[in-house]
Amino acid sequence: MPRALEPAEPIVDGDGTPYSPRYGDVYHSSRGGLAQAHHVFLGGNGLPERWRDRRQFVIVETGFGQGLNFLATWQAWRDDPQRCGRLHFVSIEKHPFTRDGLRQLHAGLGALLPLATTLQAAWPDVLPGLHRLEFEGGAVTLTLAFGDAEALLPRLAVGADAFYLDGFSPSRNSDMWSDTVFRGLSRLARADATLATYTAAGFVRRGLQAVGFAVRKVPGFGGKRDMTVARFAPAWKTRRHAPPAAASWPERHAIVIGAGLAGCAVTERLATRGWRVTLIDRHAGPARQTSAHRAAAMHPHVSSDDSLLSRLSRAGNLYALRAWEALAAAGHPVGWHGCGVLHVGEDAADNAAQHAALAALGFPESFARWMPAEEAAAVHGAAVPAGGLWFAQGGWVAPPDICAAQLAHAGPAVTARFGCEAARLARVPAPRGPSVDTEDTEDTEDTEDTEDTADTVPDWWQVLAADGSVIATAPVLVLANAYEAGQLVPSAYRELRRVRGQLTDLPADAITALGSWPDCVVTGNGYLLPRAEDGSARVGSSYDADDGPRVARPEVHADNLARAAALLPEHAGRLATMDPKQLDGYVGVRTVTHNRLPLIGHLPDEAQALAHAAALRGAHLRDLPRLPGLYAALAFASRGLTWAALAGELVASQIEGEPLPVESDLADAVDPARLLLRALRHGQAPAATGVAGEGADSRSG
Repeated sequence: MPRALEPAEPIVDGDGTPYSPRYGDVYHSSRGGLAQAHHVFLGGNGLPERWRDRRQFVIVETGFGQGLNFLATWQAWRDDPQRCGRLHFVSIEKHPFTRDGLRQLHAGLGALLPLATTLQAAWPDVLPGLHRLEFEGGAVTLTLAFGDAEALLPRLAVGADAFYLDGFSPSRNSDMWSDTVFRGLSRLARADATLATYTAAGFVRRGLQAVGFAVRKVPGFGGKRDMTVARFAPAWKTRRHAPPAAASWPERHAIVIGAGLAGCAVTERLATRGWRVTLIDRHAGPARQTSAHRAAAMHPHVSSDDSLLSRLSRAGNLYALRAWEALAAAGHPVGWHGCGVLHVGEDAADNAAQHAALAALGFPESFARWMPAEEAAAVHGAAVPAGGLWFAQGGWVAPPDICAAQLAHAGPAVTARFGCEAARLARVPAPRGPSVDTEDTEDTEDTEDTEDTADTVPDWWQVLAADGSVIATAPVLVLANAYEAGQLVPSAYRELRRVRGQLTDLPADAITALGSWPDCVVTGNGYLLPRAEDGSARVGSSYDADDGPRVARPEVHADNLARAAALLPEHAGRLATMDPKQLDGYVGVRTVTHNRLPLIGHLPDEAQALAHAAALRGAHLRDLPRLPGLYAALAFASRGLTWAALAGELVASQIEGEPLPVESDLADAVDPARLLLRALRHGQAPAATGVAGEGADSRSG
């Protein structure tokens, strides 16, 4: 059973130093937190010198506290004219402060107050999991990992260049200095990674030495005689699963096939990292197929066991909202309508399960709470039968507007090839001549599973039209064209199938005749949206086999009206009088997998895997061979709004060898190789893995 996070309280001791009564210890030296950050953590890791002239540098911290180490590092990066291109700061915190708590503690920061205020504005709700915050246009990225260090470190997908160990004193919080934590640090360390901590406790030094760090004592800070610094220099030469290295591609050019929510998100995320993107779509413009409809709802999924779907849904929703807010701040609003979403149970048992989930998870009410039926009717005009889960941050948006904003933000980095159909793929030799885009990266000779680099991608991807003409050639290719991806890489997409979805539009006069209509999204067994500007409203949706012509069917309109009547029983009579044959609607096709989770990430090399099937019988996902430079963002089912922005960031992070924005078990859950791995473990050829039984679906974004 998951445990709710317990936020820290903004308490200070007699000297004005932030203090934790939970651990009986201060957050930093009484001589000053910023001075300690510079001496112990920046100085102990040789920063800023070590990050200079590098494209990417990654710092992992245990114990975010009030964020002084991050703020000092951010300021040092700003002040350094030779700073790295992208600074990633990944920090674990079991008891995060709230935004108001940070605001109180940061009040006296002086010159760093502007950065602290920016951090406060971006600060997330106290929710478990990873929260990715971007600053400086994405050049400084803070990934907050809220939870227990022993549990989170094994699930971080990060290659670290430096470590800040800043938990409470080992005598007060031994869990932060355990052998499990030390092994987790070793697993994340890139070659020659450095480490610094204020403590010089003998068991800490011995624990770090046991996992491959060369440790020494140096003068400490604030009256402490010694502190510890270290460098990762293990005696062993190979690691089965090395952390990702910073990628070094021969050219930062990618091809993205598909210009819907998935493809536009990937395109924008790569463009912000300095990539040139050729975007290919067979339609005349972006968002002309599944992403074409003008209104879709988004809200998280909640379950009492905080399942994979719930965690992925929460991560996707939170990241999407931050991404869209950043687009709006850059002058490209997506038109998000944050009206809130009310999710009602289908029966008393379902309502009881929702109550149990809230009680177990202890989420802040700003994220999810129970809304009684009386409040729903009085405040939002939603006359639901028994109340439901209220997601204040939920709402609806037009997917084409998101795509337009993303492409506008990507700007001249994108070459669009609309009205151009990709017929097949080919591998061709890389262009001869000197590399146009290289960098010095860490020595990775001690690893067996490095990321794609200029040396490991001798061939490039080429996309060809039906007549054999070349559309584009690049070292990286991302498939974001849903079911049609199976025409290009059929062996990898046997598990995809299409599901037809029909929405029903209720005309303005019909809504007026009802007398009232919710001003929020209402979901359950189906969903309904608030009134549009013209007074009409939309209800839906069906989830049927993709057969016959894709035109609106009266019998499906009737089913949608019945779903709306179940959500709003007081309107059931009038809804029943509407003639389905006179209604219009939208018909689209979703692409789904066997378990409704998307395919996001690096594609497997099925031929190589089958050639070594016996050896891979007991393999893990990281053991499977991958097709160099080939990635996917597919099969979002009915959660395109939830998955797309996060998928773009996940794929871009994998391509660049950056820290992933989700825990490794979540990345594994959407890995395109997961069904291949299942087949190998069962001694089956992939052709034998058909589509398994389908589960329930919320039918909203």
